[in-house]
Amino acid sequence: MSVKGTLIPIGGNEDKGNGENERYTLEYIQRGILSRVVRESGGVDATIIVIPTASSIPVEVSENYLDAFNKLGCKNVHIMDIRSREEAENPDFLNLMKKADCVMFSGGDQSKIVRYIGGTALDAIIKDKYENEAFVIAGTSAGAMCMSEEMITGGGVQEAFTKGAVTMGQGMGFIPNFIIDSHFIRRGRFGRLAEAVARFPMKIGIGLAEDTGLVIKNRNNCEVIGSGMVILFDPRRLIHNNREAIPEGSPMSITNLKVHILAHGDKLDIKEKRVHISPIHLEMTDVETL
Repeated sequence: MSVKGTLIPIGGNEDKGNGENERYTLEYIQRGILSRVVRESGGVDATIIVIPTASSIPVEVSENYLDAFNKLGCKNVHIMDIRSREEAENPDFLNLMKKADCVMFSGGDQSKIVRYIGGTALDAIIKDKYENEAFVIAGTSAGAMCMSEEMITGGGVQEAFTKGAVTMGQGMGFIPNFIIDSHFIRRGRFGRLAEAVARFPMKIGIGLAEDTGLVIKNRNNCEVIGSGMVILFDPRRLIHNNREAIPEGSPMSITNLKVHILAHGDKLDIKEKRVHISPIHLEMTDVETL
């Protein structure tokens, strides 16, 4: 189904946010990516709502965003720190969201976003605006990971790619055909995304490096932004996948998992299964990425 809005998932630049290290590594979106969020939202006069629900230090994170947007010339930025489902039904919040041009979810724990906002009246407004207006949904780290239907909720790298090492849950469902992971390179999360796509072999795995994101329009046209890489795992033509046949905790084996590495300016067309490579813009029509 076509949509008029834009998704911008970003890989973040600090721990995913169980609270242990977040206090010492405050979320800060690099100016280049954040400025793109502002442009996609309509410019410095856009109404931007920051939701730090995922964070365990929402005051510090909110101040950080306000300062960053202020440096970019934005004056109409609002904080919506939702800590319960009742707050997600607050009429003042609902009216403010109806007027917004962009909502941005901070890093932290992606399960909190789903727990407190998923399925509420606020969620319904966000999805309606995304489908029917030139509305931007941006998110970093946890705020990116929550965008998919099937969402990674946890899993350490030490046990990666053993059955059951990765825990999954229901996401916000803004985009149906991706599973998104963040801090991908620095945290060594190749194994856990590989297990996630082995579990859901019709979903494309998107591994976002820090200070790296995707601009996704119409759930189809994707552009890589930022200073790092986007790793794509395409499991749709796996020849062997033993996940269903082995017990929990056992090492897994899969074959014919296709992997693609993209960088700033590279573009994907999901429907046409094409990759446009920057800066020389060579068109590779034989790539079965998506």
